[in-house]
Amino acid sequence: MLVDCLVYLAIWVVVVGLAFSAFYRCMNYSKNLARTADDIARALKAGERWREDVRAASGPLERVSGQASVEQALHIPQKTGEVIYRFIDGAVLRQSGTNASWIPALSGVKSSRMEKDERQRVVSWRWEVELKNKQKVARVRPLFTFQAVAPEHEVR
Repeated sequence: MLVDCLVYLAIWVVVVGLAFSAFYRCMNYSKNLARTADDIARALKAGERWREDVRAASGPLERVSGQASVEQALHIPQKTGEVIYRFIDGAVLRQSGTNASWIPALSGVKSSRMEKDERQRVVSWRWEVELKNKQKVARVRPLFTFQAVAPEHEVR
């Protein structure tokens, strides 16, 4: 009877060990899913804000790149001033107005590129942004593309 008890105890330890392993793996996947969903929501909000600024442009947009500390900047003239987006130190910063402070539009950015995308009759702007990956092995690459058309002054 003692041997039967030891066998049952060993089986119970194996089953409980497998159950705990499965639980912690599921909990880890759940955390990663929630983090990924938050990153997607942050990127979509920033992209919609950028598209709104491009659509509200009052003049031609100007892309500036190659400065020492700024990898890339996009100047968007508007009726109330100028909105500038720049990518620096893993974040896309936004400034609305000449004396306004820089606020982070999107943080945790691996790469960001804003380019003019000329078509037959319309000039649009494309923003490609890739977020930093927080997982060692990622199944999905966090890459987003936003496209916006500026008002008529950009139309040929």
